[in-house]
Order: sequence, then C-alpha cells, then structure tokens
Amino acid sequence: MNHDNPTQHAEYAWQQASQLTPPPKPPRLEFYMPAMPSLTLIHRLEMRWWHYRRRQLFRRHVVPLLAYDDHVLQDIGHCRENIHWANQLPLSVDAVQALEEKANIGVKT
Repeated sequence: MNHDNPTQHAEYAWQQASQLTPPPKPPRLEFYMPAMPSLTLIHRLEMRWWHYRRRQLFRRHVVPLLAYDDHVLQDIGHCRENIHWANQLPLSVDAVQALEEKANIGVKT
C-alpha cells in the first residue's frame, strides 16, 4: 500500500508489525493420553513460532522506517536509536512490545 505522506506510511507499517496476536494457552485436561504429546511442549513450539513471525514482521515493516528522517519517527513516537536497540534484542523478546514499552517510558518521563 503506497502512502503519499511518510508519517501515514510509518503508522501503517507499525500497525502491520503489531497485528500478530500470541497463540492461546492450552486448556487444562482432566486426563492425559500417553500417546499424545505434551500440551506444554506444543504451546512452547507455538510460542517460538509466534516470536519468529513477530520478529519477521518487525524486520519487514519497522526496520525500513529507518530510511525516514527523525521527524517522521518522532511523529509516530519512536526514535532511531530505539529501533536499532529493539532489532538487536534476542528472538525470545518481543521487539514490538519492547519498543512500545520503551516509547511509553520516554513519554512519562
């Protein structure tokens, strides 16, 4: 989707990066079938896949925002250093959420 305004494009990119919701937690079963894999194991695999997909969305939509100037990044509430910082986080940490938390802390202070 092409936007004429870089700020609109940046906001759209941020929405696209934060659209993936985590998988639900597994239900508590009253009994366990021995031939069935552990629901905890399945949930951990789903969460790893979710973290991987979320990081891919971050790299696809948020990292290209570094091409814009600092004023456009400030309009959407982020700065260049924070995006670089979030891109270097380990895969087990949600970069989009960490970046949002860091931006919210910066607004409060």
